[in-house]
Amino acid sequence: MKLKNVNALITGGSQGLGKVIAEHFLREGANVALCARSEKDLSATHNELAKKFPAQKVVAKTCDVSDEKQVNELVAFALRELGSLQALILNAGIYGPMGATESVSLDEWRRAMDINLYGMLLPCRAAIPHFKKAKHGKIIVLSGGGATNPLPNISSYAASKAAVVRLAETLAEELKPFHVDVNAIAPGALKTRFVEQVLEAGPEKVGTEFFAKNKKWSEEGAVPLELGARLAVYLASAESDGITGKLISAQWDPWEKLHEFKSDLNNDIYTLRRIVPKDRGKKWGDK
Repeated sequence: MKLKNVNALITGGSQGLGKVIAEHFLREGANVALCARSEKDLSATHNELAKKFPAQKVVAKTCDVSDEKQVNELVAFALRELGSLQALILNAGIYGPMGATESVSLDEWRRAMDINLYGMLLPCRAAIPHFKKAKHGKIIVLSGGGATNPLPNISSYAASKAAVVRLAETLAEELKPFHVDVNAIAPGALKTRFVEQVLEAGPEKVGTEFFAKNKKWSEEGAVPLELGARLAVYLASAESDGITGKLISAQWDPWEKLHEFKSDLNNDIYTLRRIVPKDRGKKWGDK
């Protein structure tokens, strides 16, 4: 099993991709601590997984990941219940308000930043001292389409996901001396509650093109949740040790054998970067 003796804390673990990640971790021998805001959903998922994987330890605690006090209590709970932490999977997130940026609720816009960005920062701040002391750890962040492409009419989500990836890259540099790997996953277009939210919002708010994409994903299917979960397992495993500061596509990148190219990854491959004219065969930008 790839994750034997690994204890993992998974945020947003009661449904969707977070739940599937938890299932894959347990199947690979890990013990998991789950959190979500909904006590009802979290309890149901905890009971289901504990019954399905009786040999593994599954614990759960409600938490708003944008609340520093609750996050600190969550990490302390996970450490107490599991004994240690080797992996932190940051999956909790929301789309935020949909519509023209100048017209959406500013409070809702800030709330999306609180959950998506601070919901990554706060668990990291709480867990990093433990990882540093152990001189090992894995931090895995779930990114989204807004990180690498503009996402008109869902600007808080796009901005927060771009910030999340750059924060992951920055933490990766900070934590290299402590052998803590920090990576982001682009799971691809998933058929989750996000698709339902876009369809409910309608083309007037999210734009006709994005609405059509989500309608297609809803009717014809999208990227399997299992693909992102398998990549999370890989990044939490010893096989990926030393791969850090990367944004990896579950759908398009050859991540199953990325460790074979580790010596080639000490550069800007799989990172956010600025494209200059020469990258597109143009010379008018040369000096």
